Amino acid sequence: MTLADNGSRTRIVQSRHWGQWVSGSIIVALVVAFVSAIATNESIRWEVIAQNLTYPTILSGLWTTIWLTIVSMVVGVIGGILVAVMRMSNNVVLYAVAGAYTWFFRGTPLLVQLLLWYNLALFFPRLGFGAASIDTNVLITPAVAALLALALNEAAYMAEIVRGGILAVQNGQREAGAALGMPNTAIMVRIVLPQAMKVIVPPSGNELITLLKMTSLVAVIGAGDLLTNAQYIGTRDFTPMEMLLVATVWYLLLTTVATCGQYLLEQRLLRGTHLQPKRSLTRQVMRNFTPDRVRS
Repeated sequence: MTLADNGSRTRIVQSRHWGQWVSGSIIVALVVAFVSAIATNESIRWEVIAQNLTYPTILSGLWTTIWLTIVSMVVGVIGGILVAVMRMSNNVVLYAVAGAYTWFFRGTPLLVQLLLWYNLALFFPRLGFGAASIDTNVLITPAVAALLALALNEAAYMAEIVRGGILAVQNGQREAGAALGMPNTAIMVRIVLPQAMKVIVPPSGNELITLLKMTSLVAVIGAGDLLTNAQYIGTRDFTPMEMLLVATVWYLLLTTVATCGQYLLEQRLLRGTHLQPKRSLTRQVMRNFTPDRVRS
């Protein structure tokens, strides 16, 4: 923005961001060329993609992906809260156990954890004690192995998110609760955690979206998720690329829904604070694609 002296008054002249327009035009041209190259590619049979978007096997895998994500996230949140509280405990044993838990599950790849759970029978052929034991291969199915790996891994990451949210709450809030004679558990549940949610929710939404995409890793153990079923159909019908695009479409739709849900939840939690977004979801999305000079 520049100032132009026009006799008796000063006129504000908007700066012309030619570099932004040039670079934006180049990027748009490249994106259009890329999309056009894919859309007109004769090697991709678009009719196959359209036919298989709602194919029963694909929908079955889609449901598996959804419930794996939801259950793993719920277990991860509950476990993360417990581990976070343990890590902030004055009990040395609880602190050490929680630290070792987060160290292991955050320090090893999720794919390795999946394979470890799936091959648990190699180390423990039977689980239980004596007559009450059960064959490990019967208990640890691909779906169970996927759920255990995803949920336990998510709990380790959620523990750090929750711990950060708890530490963000001013210590005076705890002191006020203690002054009223409230026990530590009540202070945590009724005072600290509700205030910490404003800090916990945004990164938790990102974790949910990441978890949704990470469920594709269970394809290596054949857990029947979206990617597993898409690859199966692609191998059977000799349409591997088309079926990968089918999976891509569904993953994009799911992550879009999760992103919108995260925004609406954040807006509700931040209602009445200076952090509350002042725009609707549609206006916020449009703002991201509008230059500053046009917005004004």
